[in-house]
Amino acid sequence: MTHHDHSHSNPHGHDHGHDHSHAPSVSAANERVVLTGFALTAGFMLVEVLGGVLSGSLALIADAGHMLTDAAALLLAWVGFRVGRRASDARRTFGFMRFEVLAGLVNAVTLFALVLWIVWEAVQRLRSPGEVLAGPMLVVAVVGLLVNCLVFWILHRGDQSHVNIRGATLHVLGDMLGSVAAIVAALVIHFTGWMPIDPILSVLVCLLILRSAWALLRNALDILMEAVPPDIDIAALQAHVRSAVPGVAGVDHVHVWSITSGRVLATLELTLAEDAEASEVVPAVKRALAERFAIGHATVEVVHMPQAQCALEQPRSDDAHGHGHGHGHEHEHEHEHEHEHEHEHDHAEPHPQGVAREQGRAE
Repeated sequence: MTHHDHSHSNPHGHDHGHDHSHAPSVSAANERVVLTGFALTAGFMLVEVLGGVLSGSLALIADAGHMLTDAAALLLAWVGFRVGRRASDARRTFGFMRFEVLAGLVNAVTLFALVLWIVWEAVQRLRSPGEVLAGPMLVVAVVGLLVNCLVFWILHRGDQSHVNIRGATLHVLGDMLGSVAAIVAALVIHFTGWMPIDPILSVLVCLLILRSAWALLRNALDILMEAVPPDIDIAALQAHVRSAVPGVAGVDHVHVWSITSGRVLATLELTLAEDAEASEVVPAVKRALAERFAIGHATVEVVHMPQAQCALEQPRSDDAHGHGHGHGHEHEHEHEHEHEHEHEHDHAEPHPQGVAREQGRAE
């Protein structure tokens, strides 16, 4: 799409400033990385399934199931990159960048589903242990570890700031641990003949996977919920803008969120010091946000009087229930009515001495 500077200043000081290219910068190298990883993972997954069935090893079958989710994660990442490159249009002004986050969310959910399946199968194996052929299991597990190491290295050559590449890397890391567990189980079975080691190590690997799955899920949900990025503090941002940019008297109604990994946006209102020029202050604020907080897109509005409350914030409980002014007026009206009734009572039954005193004052 054509890049253009959208910076302008209107009478209200509302400025979008800077390059408005919202399309993600996804390189062809990233696409090649995930596509190569997908081909290797999906190819060996079939070998591992066959090896797990022939040897009777749950650890191999679990690792094959994990490689299936690895392949799905890599495929989703590749599709996310391809779709995310589509330019923005009149309806989707940020393009399709959020597709990456949705794919990352799917990756996390599949990890949780995989863990549940492995734990279920492990419980069944512990109740009814089956025969496991240690020789074929060991060969397949070693080759699987080598393939996973190769895919892990390939993915690390990609951009780790992208949620999907990071998610796929976590998948492969868990798969490497699964291969190690399968190797250990094969060695134990070969030298001792103790079959329960196979499902036990599978469950231990699941505990390691859960930590990575939770981190990935939380990251995806934070972006979808437009939470403030974890490395940005709103109070620190406000203080930095006030101290670093001359002419700024106040910073209010700050909202910071991410469209996708590494693409941070912000909106805020400025009140200017006396004699400060919006045309100079606003660009300086944008530079400060970009340099200090890596906020590449900021919408800044200059106001003469900050609003009492932002429309995006929840109303306070006292306002919601009509406290404050409402009750105050009710009490005042009640007292006024009481005084009115007292005066009406006085007029209805005037005391003779009171009437005389009032007449004397009038004279």
